Amino acid sequence: MGTPQFPDLGKHCFVEDCKQIDFLPFTCNSCSQVFCLEHRSYAKHECPNANRNDVTVVICPLCAKGVRLNPDEDPNISWETHVNTECDPSNYDKVTKKRKCPVSGCREVLTFSNTIKCRDCTRDHCLKHRFGPDHSCPGPKKSDLGFPFMNFVNRRKKEESKGNQALSMTSARWTTSFINAASVVRASAEAGVTKLSNEISQAWQTARNGVGPSSSQGSGEIGSQEECPQCSARFSSVTTLVEHVQKVHERSGNQSRVLKLPVDVCPKCSKGFRDPVDLVEHVERDHGGTSKV
Repeated sequence: MGTPQFPDLGKHCFVEDCKQIDFLPFTCNSCSQVFCLEHRSYAKHECPNANRNDVTVVICPLCAKGVRLNPDEDPNISWETHVNTECDPSNYDKVTKKRKCPVSGCREVLTFSNTIKCRDCTRDHCLKHRFGPDHSCPGPKKSDLGFPFMNFVNRRKKEESKGNQALSMTSARWTTSFINAASVVRASAEAGVTKLSNEISQAWQTARNGVGPSSSQGSGEIGSQEECPQCSARFSSVTTLVEHVQKVHERSGNQSRVLKLPVDVCPKCSKGFRDPVDLVEHVERDHGGTSKV
């Protein structure tokens, strides 16, 4: 075997009846034996492991998928594994449903040899309707002819307009809230002023009717004696003086001689004062500095 220069060159065929020396031998990928050109196939040298490389595929009737049967495994086990793991019956219609030409009224089934894809609408049609006028092709889609920079500028303008709109909405909400708050404060102030005016009017009416407690208060205060300008009679309060003038001098017919005396009434105790300064000092001293009821 071989030559004097290359003693290991070439090998004998493994077949007993052949044993031919082959300088380009073939090694079987199943039994790993060396064979000549004539006996290189599985059938020629009767390879015992030929079934290991055989590929058997069975089409599943449920999902129309191919199921490979392993040579070293029971076919029933391979089938059961497929059914439990990857079998999807909804795939059956997708695989077995034949595609047809989308042109209305055409029943031509699209196959590999008679299918043409339109370059404009990118849809598959049969050979009969391969041209645009035959299948009412809408034409190619309009591409954006503008520059990328202009697209960027337009996008930035849209974003800025959205931001300005949101800012204006926020400003409008803030202005509305401020106006509402100002209206509430104004209404509260007006209500307070109205309430104070009503209290003062009520106290003054009470003093004029002689119901107020001013006749019993302030009798011991220093400098609280009031003198009648008509008869020089002295009284403990201005309210009593007013009652005296109304009852004595007005009823007696001396109305022409009665002086109209301005009187300020305390809203807390209905006590009257001719001098507003005395009223303020009275409120600060006796009522804690506030005229609110």
